[in-house]
Amino acid sequence: MSKSSEEHDRPAVLREPAWSTAAVYVVAALLGAAAGWLLGLLAEWLVSLPYAPMKGPARLVDMIPGVVLPALGALAGLVVGLIAQYEQLVIRLHKGHVVLTRKGHEQRLSREDIAIICRDGGKLVVLGADGGELARVECGLDFGRVAETVTAHGYRWADADPYKDEFRLWVPDLPGLSEGANALLKARQSSLEDDNEDDARMLREELGRLGVVVKEKKHRQYVRTLGQVPVRKDERPEQ
Repeated sequence: MSKSSEEHDRPAVLREPAWSTAAVYVVAALLGAAAGWLLGLLAEWLVSLPYAPMKGPARLVDMIPGVVLPALGALAGLVVGLIAQYEQLVIRLHKGHVVLTRKGHEQRLSREDIAIICRDGGKLVVLGADGGELARVECGLDFGRVAETVTAHGYRWADADPYKDEFRLWVPDLPGLSEGANALLKARQSSLEDDNEDDARMLREELGRLGVVVKEKKHRQYVRTLGQVPVRKDERPEQ
């Protein structure tokens, strides 16, 4: 492949700014070190008292050299920073497809399948031509920057989900849904309450195959079916 072709195929990458990610690590490490230092002071104070709760564990902590606790706290803070970075969304806009990466899960979406990309609260939503959702992911990126980059690369953008008014609160055995869909939603409700994001995502994909679109707010599920008028690629969505 020629150099010009490589440059032409190079994706636009949207991620948290490097300074923001670095700041998360620094702040988390400093807070962890401060917590370790305070823990040492607390243990020393408890040991000095004639009677105090948890004096045994405090004595063990007090035996640890002074620099170790802040160091361990800083290390724990760095781990927290690593987790925060792992949960960040990265968007790669290629000429013929879009790649969404978050929490180690990568989703590749063909340009031909994408009708519109939009925002729904703190989520990035990718809609297909039939009105189904190809993706719905947490997005901490600046949506103004996302919108500008998406449109600059020829994808359609909307500031709100064009189907937002079609969702209704799900309750067990909701009329209008098949028994299979209600069973999947019941299982997904359990996954949400257990904070099992992987199972919730897989069940969401299964519901999509049944023509049911689902989203959640504070562990409550909202659904719509694909009977609505589909989004056309040549239409301009309402903002």
